[in-house]
Amino acid sequence: WGLMFAARLNSRIITRQVARGLTAPQFSTSSDKIKLLINGKFVDSQTKDWIEVRNPATQEVVGLLPQTTRSEMQAASDSAAKAFKTWREVPISHRCRIIFNLQNLIHKHMDDVAALITKEQGKTLGDARGDVFRGLEVVEHACSVSSLAMGETVENVGKNIDLYSYRQPLGVCAGITPFNFPAMIPLWMFPLALACGNTFILKPSEKDPSATLLLAQLAMEAGVPDGALNVIHGTRDAVNFICDDPAIKAISFVGSNQAGEYIHARGSANGKRVQANLAAKNHATILPDANKEQALNALIGAAFGAAGQRCMALSAAVFVGEARNWIPELAERAKKLRVTAGHEVGADLGPLISQQSKERVEKLIQSGVDEGSTLLLDGRNLTVKEYPKGNFVGPTILTDVKPEMECYREEIFGPVLLCLGADTLDDAIDLINKNPYGNGTAIFTRSGSAARKYQHEIDVGQVGLNIPIPVPLPMFSFTGSRGSFIGSSNFYGKGAINFYTQTKTITSMWRDDDLDQGVSTIMPILGAKSK
Repeated sequence: WGLMFAARLNSRIITRQVARGLTAPQFSTSSDKIKLLINGKFVDSQTKDWIEVRNPATQEVVGLLPQTTRSEMQAASDSAAKAFKTWREVPISHRCRIIFNLQNLIHKHMDDVAALITKEQGKTLGDARGDVFRGLEVVEHACSVSSLAMGETVENVGKNIDLYSYRQPLGVCAGITPFNFPAMIPLWMFPLALACGNTFILKPSEKDPSATLLLAQLAMEAGVPDGALNVIHGTRDAVNFICDDPAIKAISFVGSNQAGEYIHARGSANGKRVQANLAAKNHATILPDANKEQALNALIGAAFGAAGQRCMALSAAVFVGEARNWIPELAERAKKLRVTAGHEVGADLGPLISQQSKERVEKLIQSGVDEGSTLLLDGRNLTVKEYPKGNFVGPTILTDVKPEMECYREEIFGPVLLCLGADTLDDAIDLINKNPYGNGTAIFTRSGSAARKYQHEIDVGQVGLNIPIPVPLPMFSFTGSRGSFIGSSNFYGKGAINFYTQTKTITSMWRDDDLDQGVSTIMPILGAKSK
């Protein structure tokens, strides 16, 4: 039966992909009202509550996003639950083939997705392409799920007894994604979940949903069957629905600590698996023996790229010993970065996502000044002539920062680099380990022994040795730790396979004769003879 269903899927894939061309975007109307994806169709919401989606460089309203109604969310859940009954029976090789089709379509239309990211999120086009590409790598890895999801077997654990396990899908899964990576983070979630045989409900950020919706459209064109992937919109009500709906078995979340801890607590209380990547305060440690040119350039790119709106941005730099003398040159280089709308040629960083984000970043900069740090480079009050209404903050550097300052305790999520000093490598390690977050860190040095000591003693989940943003490739998992992660399993890699499947273990006995062994009430001891 599964093969027959797969054959029907293949026929539909061919129909959908005539000439391998992308159809016109189906997820918005002529009035810019953004649609829902329910049971294989992009549909208009019947809500009366709409959220404006704005271009952060111009403040132009580029879309109206619906607060999905309860009945619409329930329809999405019902269609996912119904689709799961058939999708789980599709042979894994056929599911992989559909994911491979998706990979091809994303690669072909990368620029289309990137343009939507830049329009709604603000990052530069080059950075937006990187957003898509890092997600695409996870999709490519998902194509090998037939190997990744293999079970285990042990023969002859007892006389005529074999023991083996399967990985089976959970059912309906859901994802809640942030504004800063509207392509990469959704691609961490739904392709792997679908490849494992689950169905999926996705709630993208209300600030920049269109890139995610285009990816969903590509998934449909790749052959994902109706109901297997659904997209809803909204804020708190949509989150609560995902946490409470009994049909949803697992939740993936990336975002703030406040939201993530809430989702983990509420979802877990309702018996769901939850994985949540949370906030960060990522440190770089610069030793005096480091390659100065490499270290300074890496710091600038990792601190100010994407306007600092990355969960793996280097937001704090610990200069050890004489390396502190490099800070003025760091500021001179940062001054040369071009701040403008993301689609402009030569843009190095674009605007922050919203006026509220800009105000928060500027407030934290001022708090650092008020508490005694030195404002070496001030990116506030920046005006971009062509875009006077944009949410722009330029590269900012605060020096003489202390761990007790508010700007250090809080995740700033803007183009702000905090510079701290340490006398020794041990002091730097101790300072970083006292910070509650554990997403990522990097050390710049020419010393193998110093690098070895750092990677061994630092209490952070992802470590770069002369690598500023150590985000693992998808054959590994994203392993942020401590206050930066809460949940049962990490994103992508082996962690994702564990998260999106459940293990069923079978103990099997086929006797080589039909002799009646009689009744025994003794606890079975495999491989031993009962007395």
